Amino acid sequence: MTKPELIRNLALVSHGGAGKTTLAEAMLYLAGAVDRLGRVDEGSATMDYDPEEVRRKVSISTSIAPIRWSDHKVNLIDTPGYFDFVGEVKAGMRVAEAVCVLVDAVAGVEVGTELVWGYAGERDLPCLVFVNKMDRENASFRRTLDGLVQNMGRGIVPLTIPIGAEAGLRGVVDLVARRALVWDGGAQPREAEIPGEMGDEVEAYRAQLVEAAAEGSDELLMKYLEGEELTPDEIWQGLAAGVRQRKVFPVLAGSALRTLGVGPLLDAVVKLVPSPVEAPARAETAAGESVECRADPDAPFAALVFKTTADPYVGRMTLFRVYSGKIHSDSQVFNATRARTERVGQLFFLKGKHQEPTEAVGPGDIGTVAKLQETATGDTLCDQAQPVRLPGIAFPSPVYAVAVSPKARGDEEKISASLARLAEEDPTFRVEKSTATGQMLIYGMGELHLDVIVERLRRKFGVEVNLEPPRVPYRETIRQAVKSEYKHKKQTGGRGQYGHVFLEIEPGDPEKEFEFGERIFGGAVPKQYIPAVEKGVREALQEGVLAGYPVTAVKVTLYDGSYHTVDSSELAFKIAASMAFKKGMAEAKPVLLEPIYRVEVMVPEAFMGDVMGDLNKKRGRILGMEPHGSFQVIRAMVPLAEMFRYAIDLRSITQGRGTFTMEFDHYEEVPAHLAQEIIAQAKAAREAAEK
Repeated sequence: MTKPELIRNLALVSHGGAGKTTLAEAMLYLAGAVDRLGRVDEGSATMDYDPEEVRRKVSISTSIAPIRWSDHKVNLIDTPGYFDFVGEVKAGMRVAEAVCVLVDAVAGVEVGTELVWGYAGERDLPCLVFVNKMDRENASFRRTLDGLVQNMGRGIVPLTIPIGAEAGLRGVVDLVARRALVWDGGAQPREAEIPGEMGDEVEAYRAQLVEAAAEGSDELLMKYLEGEELTPDEIWQGLAAGVRQRKVFPVLAGSALRTLGVGPLLDAVVKLVPSPVEAPARAETAAGESVECRADPDAPFAALVFKTTADPYVGRMTLFRVYSGKIHSDSQVFNATRARTERVGQLFFLKGKHQEPTEAVGPGDIGTVAKLQETATGDTLCDQAQPVRLPGIAFPSPVYAVAVSPKARGDEEKISASLARLAEEDPTFRVEKSTATGQMLIYGMGELHLDVIVERLRRKFGVEVNLEPPRVPYRETIRQAVKSEYKHKKQTGGRGQYGHVFLEIEPGDPEKEFEFGERIFGGAVPKQYIPAVEKGVREALQEGVLAGYPVTAVKVTLYDGSYHTVDSSELAFKIAASMAFKKGMAEAKPVLLEPIYRVEVMVPEAFMGDVMGDLNKKRGRILGMEPHGSFQVIRAMVPLAEMFRYAIDLRSITQGRGTFTMEFDHYEEVPAHLAQEIIAQAKAAREAAEK
């Protein structure tokens, strides 16, 4: 086990395409953890090993790899950059003590940069910044730095600055040590003199850095104000204090593809990122008391499960971060979230997909175990004698839905089981069977997310599906009270069928699906047949007269009828009631209803007008707005029929900055012109099915 004070857990985060995986590969190679530099575009990256990642050349899940650097163990947590996989980002950041935010030197601060910076702020995580791709055409360190200061505010200070740019990038200047590091083509740099023309620039940036370091402690600030020079060790000490308090955000420059500037970044990680000892976690006991989980091997064991992968061959793989105590191979642990004991087999450290067996995983470290029976993402594993629960992971709710159906007949059960396995693996993916439409619906964060799910379904479980838009669970109701009568009379060779009912059908309580009553006098309908009348009406409610949708908000009263002493039966009265209801409903001004959802959209103020205009186009009613920090929250009522692709629309309108939530509120009448289209479509679908 590595001593917890020598562990650094670092999440690599950024906008998509900034080079996180390439940086992780460069770190692995420099540290000697791999013997060749993996390339994303060649499919040889250690961290992007999933077949979908290799095919698409983008990260779609969080990968872990430990490296050794300056006698420390650095657990690299490489997260995806695309919005659809934000759940993976949140899971990776949950178990890190700090993040390294990558910024593309050509594109500068992008939407994803702002989002991950915000996520780090929510968790109060220290941030380092690596300005990557300095060797690309149009790369500019100064422009990128200005963008960081403008968007992220005070505390952005360079730690290294590039020597040259674009094709002329040669190295970086280490501002703390006042030295130049030049790369001549190999992975390692050589020390050199700082180019003369950079002297003034270096001193100006170094002055900023020293001032930021001095503010890290009162002692250093007094020394600085008295005009004394801070030593390199004191600068590192002051920067570390500032980084941990989120007052200082050091910026380094380089090119991950050429391993240029990556060594100084690793040095900064070791010197500036807090160890698990310096950032203890809080947990809750069974009695509800808050306790500190110290990164001490002799403390009671407590770990958080932050990722689960489902594999039909290997079984379930559980990735966990230990916060206190230690866990041994071939032991037992207690799942405090589910109150279950789990048998632990062989423990591993993961390096991409490669498993390195270990006898134990100590405090502050990240490990993996296979085939836990009940444990899922977000669960706490601990010592049964002293159970505690660590705070879970706040995953966003899935917002984009499609319906799935099997390509091959008879695959329904296999699809359900396979999708359930994938839902265990990914908390931002949800499966449900719609009782209203009968469709199997899958929910995710966007189109790409569900594309990947469908591909995994095919590759891992051998199941192929068709995708189609979800059907809207329309309802039908009536607007007028009517009376209806129906006599069911059938004479055959033996005993006949006879049932005769008079129904009063009227609009009911909108909150209730159906109310039934009876006002029978003198035994016109014997009491034993009244339940059959109610049953017949209930069956008729399943399919309305307009478009075959279920009927809601009606009140039916049985007020008269007649019977035959021999031929009457429960079946006869059930049929009579069903036919009487259908006949009456057709005369009671039937209307089509649609589900209306309460929608809350959070957007930057600059996009508010566009978002409100789009909601109006979607037949939405704006209820109000209120500020939320630098964002505005727009509340509206919008028909579900208009919301199926809203996740994609909102992302497009707000350049990915907008988020929304929605929940069912009530049913409302469909506008007449739309109702005619829906009824015509339903009729055509029925006719096609009959053929």
